[in-house]
Parts: sequence; structure tokens; C-alpha cells
Amino acid sequence: MSGPDLLWALPVVVTGYLVLGITGFGSALVIVPLLAWRWPLAEVVPLVLLIDVVASALMGRLNWREVRWDVLRALLPGMVTGALAGLAIWRLHPGVWPLVLLGLYVIWVGRNAWRGVSTSGSASFWLGHLHGLGIGLVQVLFGTAGPLVLAWMARARVPAPAMRASTPALMTLVASAVLLLLAFDGRLSSPWLWPRLVWLLPAAVLAVLAGHRLAGRLPVPALRRAIAGLLMLSGLLLLLNAARQLG
Repeated sequence: MSGPDLLWALPVVVTGYLVLGITGFGSALVIVPLLAWRWPLAEVVPLVLLIDVVASALMGRLNWREVRWDVLRALLPGMVTGALAGLAIWRLHPGVWPLVLLGLYVIWVGRNAWRGVSTSGSASFWLGHLHGLGIGLVQVLFGTAGPLVLAWMARARVPAPAMRASTPALMTLVASAVLLLLAFDGRLSSPWLWPRLVWLLPAAVLAVLAGHRLAGRLPVPALRRAIAGLLMLSGLLLLLNAARQLG
């Protein structure tokens, strides 16, 4: 990886995984739009997914007792279908409009969370499949399904500390499954992928550990506000990235 690439990517990755350590999600939402300013999205998504598997597994391990596996299990069948659909859509090159819709949705969820407006309701079997479908689809296309996971847990009325623990645990499973699909599709064979991973993965791990230590000092209301603010910022970054591609 060249010097200018490293100077751009390293601070972006450290920031994204520091955020993951504090809030439990958001690394890809920070990293993918920013790295996509310099590298093609088709190269960014596999790179971020590979780092996410390690960083999210570490984050989940640090909060293992808080993980709500009962809430996450409902998403799994839909996620498989969504990931397969995302791989098919990727080959069709659908443009940036899915990115626009995702950005608007993320901003809406974050705005409601910031204002304390409840987005909870019935967390039924079929809604679990629907959210899982969206998570699998978005993870393949953009590598940024964390807000959809949070939206599902908000509907299931999961407390903020459990959200912070459960999101990376699920993202480890999602990213691993998507990487298997990408490997089968030949998208992990890029000669640029592995040298970048060697440089960026250690920085991501250290950032997660630092963020986790910082989060332990934050009160729950502050953590909820941090998650809500990150959601709105992430949605804005997705819209800016889409506008750049449209331009």
C-alpha cells in the first residue's frame, strides 16, 4: 500500500473502530463511505468485512454476557436470503439509489432515537425475517448493515448496553457468511486486498480495545445519545457518497 493511501486509510480505520468500541456498531458506516472516496466500493467492501470479522468478534467477546441471542436468532433465516439476493443485485449494477434509501432510513432511525421517540413495537416472526432480509442485502451491497440490526433491537426493546454487545456479535456472523459468498464469487482475489489488510487490521484491533475502555466510563443516556448521533452522521455520509457517485 502506497504512502498516500496509508495516510488516508489509517486514520479512517482507527476512527471507525474506535466508534465500534464505544457504541458497538458503526465502524463500516464511518469507514466505507470515506474509503470509497479513494478506492472503488468493490474493493472497499471486502476489505472492511475482513476487518469487521476480527474486530466485531473481539468486541462481542468483551461483552459476551450482554449478548441477546434470543433477539438475534429471528434474523438469521432472512439474512441468508438477503445475502444471496444482494450478490445477484451486485452483478446487475443497480446504481446508487439503494444507498440513498439506506441513508434516509438511517437518518430517520437516528433522529427518533435522539428525540427519545420509541421505534419499538411488535417483534414478530415475519418482521424478523424482513429485517434479516434487509441486513443480508445491505451487508453484501455496502458492508453497512449495523443500523438495520439496531432498528430491529429497538423494536424488540433491547436496552442500550445489550444493543452495544449484541450488534457486533451478530455482525461477526453476518460478515463471515457474506465473506464466504464473496470468496465463492471470486471477490477476495484482488492483489490489493491482503496487503491493505496487513496494515489496517492491527490498527483496528487496538482502536476497538481503546474504545471499549472509554465506553465503560459513559453513562447509559450518554451511550444512547452517542449511538443516535452516529446513526444520523452515518446516514449523512451515505447520502454524500451517493451524491458524489451521481455527480
